Amino acid sequence: MTGSLLLWRRKAVNIAMLTVTGMCTVVAAGILIFILGYLFIHGAASLNWNFFTKLPTPVGETGGGMANAIVGSAKLLLIASFIGIPIGFLAGVYLSEFGEGVFAFAVRYVTDLLNGVPSIVMGIFAYTIIVLPQKHFSTWAGGIALGVMMIPIAVRSSEEFLRAVPKALREGSMALGASRAQAIFTVVIPAAKNGIITGVMLNIARVSGETAPLLFTSFSNRYWSEGLNQPTASLPVMIYTYAVAPYEDWHQQAWSAGFVLLTLVLGVNVFARLVLARNRHVAR
Repeated sequence: MTGSLLLWRRKAVNIAMLTVTGMCTVVAAGILIFILGYLFIHGAASLNWNFFTKLPTPVGETGGGMANAIVGSAKLLLIASFIGIPIGFLAGVYLSEFGEGVFAFAVRYVTDLLNGVPSIVMGIFAYTIIVLPQKHFSTWAGGIALGVMMIPIAVRSSEEFLRAVPKALREGSMALGASRAQAIFTVVIPAAKNGIITGVMLNIARVSGETAPLLFTSFSNRYWSEGLNQPTASLPVMIYTYAVAPYEDWHQQAWSAGFVLLTLVLGVNVFARLVLARNRHVAR
């Protein structure tokens, strides 16, 4: 009797927990679907060819697009990637392969602290270090601010994926005569490349929507930004500027820009997850 009662209780708890977790999953997925649907209804309807190819129109006029903001965001992310990814990746290699002792602990601790710094603080830092001495906003300043934000994520993701490589691969390559460096760069890193690429893509998707650092660094520009030493437009800043403006046409374009930005971020995340899932399947 006692055994059957205990079994019944376990089944009841199991059903209850499955129900709760299922409801939480539905709520979480429902919020994402609601946001995507809301942006689609308000933003996709206003999307047209001019949005991707035209410059913003003067205040009071309708139409135009955000071609300069799309190109500006690409330039900012390119600069940020050239700064944040190599530094973070090499630091992750060091922590994974040689990361023992006080110095490695300090690096991990500082990395975690840097990862928790609010983006607006990073923007103020870049403004003080770069913008004030130059006395003008620039694409460089925005890219550097985003690049610094990418470093801690690149460090931790690279370290984790490299640590997931079996030790037998390292030992086998060194047993065949390879040095420690050769084993790392010819065996360990190639074995973890899909995971590292996934981390890089998620890192880029994460900073692509940052607005606060860009308000202090690259600011904005309603025209094409030539070179990298001038203020430049970006999708997040344009969304903010258009959303708080009193013009209905600007509001519609802000919805469209939000839909485009969220679609790009979602697409990068889905692709990265597919690459990571494929890597796990191959490993098994």
